[in-house]
Amino acid sequence: MGRSRPLLILGCLSATVIAGEVARPYGVGPEFAKFYKSADSFTCISNPTIQIPASQVNDDYCDCPDGSDEPGTSACSYISPLSPGSPIAAGRGSENYSLALPGFYCKNKNHRPAYVPFTQVNDGICDYDLCCDGTDEWKRIGGVVCADRCKEIGKEWRKQDEARKKGLGAALKKRREMLALAILAKSRIEENIAVLMSQIDVAEGKVRILQRELEEVEKRERSKVVKGQGGKLNVLVDMAKERIEELREALLGVRTQRNVAVEKVKELEKLLSTLKEEYNPNFNDEGVKRALRAWEEYTGRRDTAVEGDMTAQERDLDEIVKADGEGEGGINWADWQGEHTESDVDILYKFEAYLPASIRTWVHQKLHSFHEYLISSGVLAGPSSSASSSAIESKAVTDARSALNAAQSDLTTAQSKLTSEKQDLGKDYGPDDIFRVMKGKCVSANSGEYTYELCFMERTTQKPKKGGSDTNMGSFSRFDKVTVDEQIPADGRGLGSGERITMVYDNGQHCWNGPSRSTTVVLACAENDEIWKVVEAEKCVYRMEVGTPAVCESAETSSAESKEGDRDEL
Repeated sequence: MGRSRPLLILGCLSATVIAGEVARPYGVGPEFAKFYKSADSFTCISNPTIQIPASQVNDDYCDCPDGSDEPGTSACSYISPLSPGSPIAAGRGSENYSLALPGFYCKNKNHRPAYVPFTQVNDGICDYDLCCDGTDEWKRIGGVVCADRCKEIGKEWRKQDEARKKGLGAALKKRREMLALAILAKSRIEENIAVLMSQIDVAEGKVRILQRELEEVEKRERSKVVKGQGGKLNVLVDMAKERIEELREALLGVRTQRNVAVEKVKELEKLLSTLKEEYNPNFNDEGVKRALRAWEEYTGRRDTAVEGDMTAQERDLDEIVKADGEGEGGINWADWQGEHTESDVDILYKFEAYLPASIRTWVHQKLHSFHEYLISSGVLAGPSSSASSSAIESKAVTDARSALNAAQSDLTTAQSKLTSEKQDLGKDYGPDDIFRVMKGKCVSANSGEYTYELCFMERTTQKPKKGGSDTNMGSFSRFDKVTVDEQIPADGRGLGSGERITMVYDNGQHCWNGPSRSTTVVLACAENDEIWKVVEAEKCVYRMEVGTPAVCESAETSSAESKEGDRDEL
């Protein structure tokens, strides 16, 4: 009996505490329960100067400017930043007219608690996607009774959530792999830049050296003097004399061979003529007859005028083959040797004026070819840079210029590559440069009559399924961020709540009577790259919701958020 008295006293105290507590009104979440403890009165949450009797809480009439007196009805659902001014706001002073509560609270035992928009409270529809315990229809308007389905819905959700968590682990692993590749790609670009800078330094030095060499070669070629007795002109005269002597001897040889051939032809003509005269026509030999007919045709075609011209050519050849100094057509080479004040080239071409008219053209052609040969061989300097484009440059200068041009081309190519690599290194590839490894990768999804394609860091495209040309929905321009507030479904294909990375694609194909097309791609964590949703928010302004492992957060952060979201109120 001595021990039973303290237990009786403790039981009385517990009963007193329980009796003093007030049950939480419908729709009040645990974080707001402290405002609803009084059994006599209620103080508006955002307007503490306003108090109402406790009996007016959830009486389906909005008494507080912030709607906090109606947590379990839709009476204050009109209070919204998007709603027009209310009669209450017009009749009062500086009270706060923003909703104090996020919505109707559903406990959802065996599942996840959630808030339902006030507009959906007691509307005769069971909103199991948000309020699986059916308490949002607690007034049973129209006889609607929403059974508690949280046990089965929670079980299915946890099953899908488990698969989502496994997918998140795989996504985080993929992101780590992508990050390693992005770091490697960036380091390769940095290495390429270092190599290119070194190559450019070497190439610039080589260009400078080759420029000096070209200048020296041009200077040397302009003032070049062929070594030899009597200077350049005398060397040319000696070479021309030797060449003409060779040609004269060759001409004599050809003429001798021609004379032999002419004598043979005459001998054959004589034989055929004798055969024709002494031939017995009664002798029936077809071969002989054909030979005689061919001889008659030959003699009929022979032109005596041509034979006369050949006699004139013989006289010219006699003049040409004479040795120098013989006759009037010979060349006195002594007149061309010695000191001269005229240009070598001028004298060379004046030399032709002293030749006989019958051979002047022939010698001109030979000397012109010889002149080109001397320049290409480096014996004579080529024309100056002020000469016409058709002028011939010496081989030494041409080689030096070609080497310089090749070096300058290599330098320009290296400089262009360096500029491109630096631009790529400085480009924004998103957090941790991870989209560097995704550039150009494309994903697509069907939606209605179209297939939508997203190519990371490049473009977005709308492709009609029934034929027709593709439509450019925008080209990538920059990364940005947007704040979202959505419930993530169990399969994880949703944006969730918080700040999300976006990719902005603009300057797409122009809309008829509208703007140029543009697309905002909102990214969320997923195991694979995939397009979840495509909507046209405004005319020719599109929004894509896309999952990718590239934006998945660290495992620690994701785990903490998952535990916070999974905690049920018991």
